[in-house]
Amino acid sequence: MSEEHSIRVNFGSWMALFPLDRVVLLPQQVMPVHIFEPRYVQMVTHALDASGQIAMGVFAGDRWKREYHGAPPVRPAACIGQIVQHERMSDGRYNILLQGVCRARIAGERAPDEEHEYRSARLEPIESRSDEVIDEGLERLREWIERAITRGALRRVAVGEQVVEYLRNEDVPTAVVMELVSFAMITEPGARYGLLAEGDAVERGRLLREGLERLGVLIRLAEAQAPESWPKGMSWN
Repeated sequence: MSEEHSIRVNFGSWMALFPLDRVVLLPQQVMPVHIFEPRYVQMVTHALDASGQIAMGVFAGDRWKREYHGAPPVRPAACIGQIVQHERMSDGRYNILLQGVCRARIAGERAPDEEHEYRSARLEPIESRSDEVIDEGLERLREWIERAITRGALRRVAVGEQVVEYLRNEDVPTAVVMELVSFAMITEPGARYGLLAEGDAVERGRLLREGLERLGVLIRLAEAQAPESWPKGMSWN
């Protein structure tokens, strides 16, 4: 079952694997994707005829630059995404909205064949050992993030106000808030992969805080560069 406990994932069957060069999807995130390559058009068509789910993977190393149309190696962790909305264009391409459901580990892979032009994977859940336990440590993290956004350097981040709304909404569980903060504010590929691959919510909270602290340092360095003199069009995004 998903981390939201509303979308079921069948880990007993093969699932389409859509690898990219960096982590673009995390649990709880909703992301628009334009699908235009023929193999991935087929992938979405097949997914819509089944569960509507695909696994977003991440290439390992740089071999994908030379072997993109083949099967370059992928990193172990993936995010299972649910297609929650789709539009098929007149030329066959798709615009889809993909919602991150849960973390998974790639346990096996099936290469493309005559029936499936895309790669498929056998997946195992990455156990979220602490996601159901909102302990004191996670609550302290929630309070720290709110202070960092409202009073610290992170106030400069464009999405800060929206994030604070979720932080102050007591109906949103802290584990869910952590996911929202992760995909809204952490953009560095290595940090995003660490957040995807880590199943334990408490450890993930530590990684999230480290990432936000690094972002705060970068913002303070940028502030020292007199942003009021930056060229028109540059922002804190």
